[in-house]
Amino acid sequence: MRKATKTVATWLGIAAGLSGIEHGLFEIIQGNAKPEGLFITSIGPPCNPEEVWNACEPAMTIIPNFLITGILAVLIGLVISFLSIFFIHHKRSGMMLIFISMALLLFGGGLFPPMIGIVGGIAAMKINKPINGKRVIKKAAKLWPWLLVVFLIWIVGQWIVGYFFNRFMQKAMYFGLFLILSSLPLSLYSAYAHDVYAKRNS
Repeated sequence: MRKATKTVATWLGIAAGLSGIEHGLFEIIQGNAKPEGLFITSIGPPCNPEEVWNACEPAMTIIPNFLITGILAVLIGLVISFLSIFFIHHKRSGMMLIFISMALLLFGGGLFPPMIGIVGGIAAMKINKPINGKRVIKKAAKLWPWLLVVFLIWIVGQWIVGYFFNRFMQKAMYFGLFLILSSLPLSLYSAYAHDVYAKRNS
């Protein structure tokens, strides 16, 4: 079993699940109201997407009701978290995580959480596969687990920074997006590289 790869899959799944739940709770607060379209903001008025760093948590839903959408997002987020914690090492868990993450996208779980879950699912599909890497960058193995740590700290820490320094976070929005989009695949690659060198040295 690829231990580092399993760790990445687990934590990315947990991050996706909890983020989906967070979106869902905000949608539930908006109550039994109808969205204006397919794309919504999880955080309702008085939140203004143009004035806050998180753009009021954008999401999408195929259900024309905030309350039902929020309940579904919370339930799907719970399933993702449960799967990631207890069953991520099972043979078909990776594919299941990918499909459930797609459902999270369709039912109000946000735009980034499903992407995190899909990357976690890809990692889970590799957990029990033979390690046969030949051209793995050794320096990448040394970055494990720090890339994953940076990613997890950022997705939580951005809320703290944004609460106190909204203007700064608005200006740093593209940096935040770059950090998330780059650290996701690099965390997975560094975990794989670590598993490769761990096997070579065992």
